Amino acid sequence: MSLRRGLVVVAVLGCGGVSGWAQSAPAKGATTPPVLQSGDTTVTVNSVLTKDQQKQLLATLDKTFQFVSKDTGLPIVHPIKSKFTSRDEVNKMLRKKFDEDKDAKRMERDELVLKKFGLIDRDFHMRPFLLSLLTEQIAGFYDNKDQTMTLLDWVPMDQQEPVMAHELTHALQDQKVGLTKWEDQEQEGVAKDVAEDNKHIATDETDTAREAVLEGQAMVSFADYMLKGTGKTLKDMPEVGDKLRDGAGDMTDSPVLARAPLLLQQALLFPYTSGLGFEQTVLIKAGTQAAFTGVLDSPPSSSFEIMHPDKYLQHAAVPVMRMPDIHPMLTAAGWEPYDVGVMGELDVRITAELFGGRPLAEALAPNWDGGIYYAAQKKNASPAEKGTTASLGLMYASKWKNEDSARSFFTVFEEELPRQYDGLKRRKSDEVDDSERVYSTNEGDVLLTLKDDRVWVSEGFEVKLARQMRDAVEGVQGTGRFQMAEKQGLGIRDQGLGNELVGGLAKWVGGFGVVKAAF
Repeated sequence: MSLRRGLVVVAVLGCGGVSGWAQSAPAKGATTPPVLQSGDTTVTVNSVLTKDQQKQLLATLDKTFQFVSKDTGLPIVHPIKSKFTSRDEVNKMLRKKFDEDKDAKRMERDELVLKKFGLIDRDFHMRPFLLSLLTEQIAGFYDNKDQTMTLLDWVPMDQQEPVMAHELTHALQDQKVGLTKWEDQEQEGVAKDVAEDNKHIATDETDTAREAVLEGQAMVSFADYMLKGTGKTLKDMPEVGDKLRDGAGDMTDSPVLARAPLLLQQALLFPYTSGLGFEQTVLIKAGTQAAFTGVLDSPPSSSFEIMHPDKYLQHAAVPVMRMPDIHPMLTAAGWEPYDVGVMGELDVRITAELFGGRPLAEALAPNWDGGIYYAAQKKNASPAEKGTTASLGLMYASKWKNEDSARSFFTVFEEELPRQYDGLKRRKSDEVDDSERVYSTNEGDVLLTLKDDRVWVSEGFEVKLARQMRDAVEGVQGTGRFQMAEKQGLGIRDQGLGNELVGGLAKWVGGFGVVKAAF
């Protein structure tokens, strides 16, 4: 993706007195956005900057560029271009990206999987809502394809320079590593065999982690620019970073974000909040060089490391699960591959909060110890049916650090089923023992299994096939932890987790630019 980091969140451009971030999920039916017509916006724009004001701001670019370079230790290799644009032009740009971007096409497929998991309502429409959300939130962006920083003429004058510092950090990152290639490590296409399944699982989440690195570094520059009059930096005043993270997601001036599902709220904010937390930890414990040049040269490979920066600094192994070859059994049963990836710690945190509340999520997420999902689609589904969750079968396997956490997640997942499916009916006579729950739904069978520290979920697959898949996946899991390998000659750790369910959305949305809610 060439368009880089546009969504700068300006709602909290001061560093104090801001409220907490994502609230609980909105009520069902409360997420339908207004329909955007060409040139329309969901936000009232009181004024735009004059040409003289724009010229005045652009005249500060070189000075701000020098500040950011000194602050990050990333050298300026060459000047960059800059310009202002209007809300109408941003609307056109977003629509074009949605129509042409390869990641946008993937998100259309992922939307169905997210609905099958119950993370968004079945009747929710991602594309129009994201268009509304991004139009509301975008505040500036850097395009690494043409190496141009674009500022927006409706952002207030006193907020423009901190946004500029944020975007100029991306320009320096681009000059250091070449963002077009560096940030796009994800495997393309649908995995067709077991080797491709495990390649997706082994590499794809690198994009999620790298997105958080890029935004986390830019948030450090943003904070340091805000503090420059004090002679202090974020390293000197870590409480400023804490306030930025706590205040992110203040939705007072964000009507579309306030109506967004919890999934979108947290996916939008993850690169900024968790990325800032990651970078701040590395900065304080290892210094500026390690936090900027060092992390770009040897980036984390999973959201697990972003959420636990000490694990990154310790070069700790990342929890991972593997896929067996389930393709023959799926083909024989009339299914074809649709998606495969990781159900990571970020996904677990959001799922647990949505299904059971924030206290449960905060208790459960740190005890996640690996998870994968596999989605297949019925071969004989009609084109219309293929646009619905009824055409999908979903398998999800998770491992936990203790049996109590596994049991808690199993319980909260089971209790959510009545809200996901019509016609839910338990079939105790089909359960082989107390470890299983078997249900009938309007979209096929559901099988839940709890065994020791493992939770298995199958939705849509016939119970006999679900058990075969469960046993096959269980049979290939090792007892050790996956050790990350070094990419020869580059020093870049290349063996991460797969296309994390929510992380992929976070990476994609973050690629449009910097968002107001992050500040």
